[in-house]
Amino acid sequence: MTASAPGTPATETFPRIRGNYDLIVAVFVAMLLISNVAATKLIQFGPEVLVGGFPVLPIITDGGAFLFPLTYVLGDVLAEVYGLRRARRAIGVGFAMSALMSLTFWVVSLTPPAADWPHQDAWVAVLGFVPRIVVASLAGYLAGQLLNAWVLVRIKQRFGEDRLWVRLIGSTVVGEFVDTLLFCTIAFGPLGAFLGGGSIPLPILANYIVVGFVYKVTVEILLLPVTYRVITTVKRHEPDRA
Repeated sequence: MTASAPGTPATETFPRIRGNYDLIVAVFVAMLLISNVAATKLIQFGPEVLVGGFPVLPIITDGGAFLFPLTYVLGDVLAEVYGLRRARRAIGVGFAMSALMSLTFWVVSLTPPAADWPHQDAWVAVLGFVPRIVVASLAGYLAGQLLNAWVLVRIKQRFGEDRLWVRLIGSTVVGEFVDTLLFCTIAFGPLGAFLGGGSIPLPILANYIVVGFVYKVTVEILLLPVTYRVITTVKRHEPDRA
């Protein structure tokens, strides 16, 4: 409570929140967590088609493909508007919350189910992440998002405020490639063997990597008008921009 002048009612004051950084970080982390859960389901489209021994169909991806590309759009907004330091802070928060989510699901999976709750096996199958999936997700996310932010800022330093589309696409190409490569090779490739479990055949793994990478970059390109509008709007109303 603040002191008030004699004869005037006492009023309670609260600090005024400036800018949109906290809101953008909250949406960024929420999309990341939802995508991580959705990614536990592998999705397949189309019949089996081989070209030169390489499977071009079916298209294999995971449930995270629907929302995860948008985390890179918001990552671009964070790096473009607020700079590398604050973008790294948001990425760190997302990493910590993802690790906490994985740890929580793992602990819950280990606890004994109630006698009249028959879904323990289903819970473990969907949310009881095996170690390699957790490591793959966290490693891909951290490396990809940090590189995405770093490349965007470096291009901006070189070319200035012009050529926004170059830094948006260029940063996404680098970040999404590293993210997809690390996740797929650790979760389902030879690297995952060191963390337990087997691996899928290399041609199928290559299909998974290529499809995931091309899809995510395509989404970023298609959403360029939206990203432009969001960045312009946030900059216009942002007192804390970099």
